[in-house]
Amino acid sequence: MVALIVEPFQQLRDLGVDLTNFPYAILIDGLDECDEECQAELLAAVRRCLLIEDLPFRVFIASRPELAIRTALQPGGHLHKAAYHLQLSDEYDASEDMRRYLLRRFQEIGLRIGDPSWFKAEDIDTLVQAGSGQFVYVAAAFKYISQPRGSPVDRLRIILTWTPNKKQVARPFEALDNLYTNILLTAKKAYEAVDTHSGRDLLLLFRIYHVNGSSGFCFPKNGSFTMSNRSLTAQLNLESGSTEIIISDLHSLVKLESGGSNGDSTLRVYHKSLSDFLNEESRAKDLFIPVTRVYTHLAKCSLDYIMEYSSDSELLSNVGKTAVNPMSTRWRTRAIRDAVKYFPPIWMQAAAIDDEIADFTERGGWNKIGLLPLEWKIYYELLPHLVPPTDSFKDQKPEIVAVMKSFFLKWKCDIEEERERRRQLRGIRHLDLDFGEADEL
Repeated sequence: MVALIVEPFQQLRDLGVDLTNFPYAILIDGLDECDEECQAELLAAVRRCLLIEDLPFRVFIASRPELAIRTALQPGGHLHKAAYHLQLSDEYDASEDMRRYLLRRFQEIGLRIGDPSWFKAEDIDTLVQAGSGQFVYVAAAFKYISQPRGSPVDRLRIILTWTPNKKQVARPFEALDNLYTNILLTAKKAYEAVDTHSGRDLLLLFRIYHVNGSSGFCFPKNGSFTMSNRSLTAQLNLESGSTEIIISDLHSLVKLESGGSNGDSTLRVYHKSLSDFLNEESRAKDLFIPVTRVYTHLAKCSLDYIMEYSSDSELLSNVGKTAVNPMSTRWRTRAIRDAVKYFPPIWMQAAAIDDEIADFTERGGWNKIGLLPLEWKIYYELLPHLVPPTDSFKDQKPEIVAVMKSFFLKWKCDIEEERERRRQLRGIRHLDLDFGEADEL
């Protein structure tokens, strides 16, 4: 950079040449295609060699927001004050660019096939709307439509009606799927190469946060719930700030969205096509993580978390007294509450955790839950007639099942009595509310 760019310009300047008469914009596209070390080295060289007062250079860099690039741009980074950061993913509306791009490309196809009216303006609007500001979506759509060995009319019709859950032979977003696959595999390799992450599955952890942030965890019959990011992180036995580490190489796909004054955040995807990719095995292929595995892992982690923290007298002594508890204690209290409260619907959709349930029972886990506030056990009333263990488990360990049912039935009765007491106290009739909702009402 010094030998080929900087020194020749300095020699011209020393000869009295007006450097502003030269083209001095330098465009660097696809910086994310370099490995992380090269990204950092190139950015450092740009700052050290090109962005100096006596040279006229202006540098334009286009890239996905990889870790080395974000580090250079964020406060404290060597490019923070020197660069103007335009985030196309959330601050820039690319809809008109996408519309112009598709119109121009579709007109070119019309010239090629001799039919300028082969598409409608509404078709372009539909694709732009589906793109939700992500140019890569319409680029992938056009690549599929413009394949020379197919009818653009037929392919446009397919892509306008295509849904990811029907497993059609057509793969209009194969280019997009390849992009998602490469990004996720690169992130997985980088994360799991760190020795402190040994044994952790990045894709499984990312999928758990993705389910929580996109659709939420489901109840067996209807409805859904989400957990705070900090609560979920605690239950997964991850360190504080682990979500940022997990997505450190996935910022082109997702972001952590602030959740308000409590300082928590939620994982959000930039585009629905990522969720479609993750939810469909035919698209994600080897990267596919079924939701059953999500619930199974989370159920096992919840049992471990309950066993570890449900006897913490210091943690539980001031439950509800948030005004006198430090924020860290309040978050830990919320985490144990969520682990206890949401375990039933998670368990009912998990698979193959019979051994963990037996161990939890034998170690007195249900006794520990029994000592916790009744409103934390609101969903255990689902369990008396829907105990999830398999028939073989019931046959092999009937005493375990009997212990569980005795707790579940007792808590069901306690919950019904408390609910009735609160209805009578407030004059509320014919309402089936959880305690928190009744209190608010």
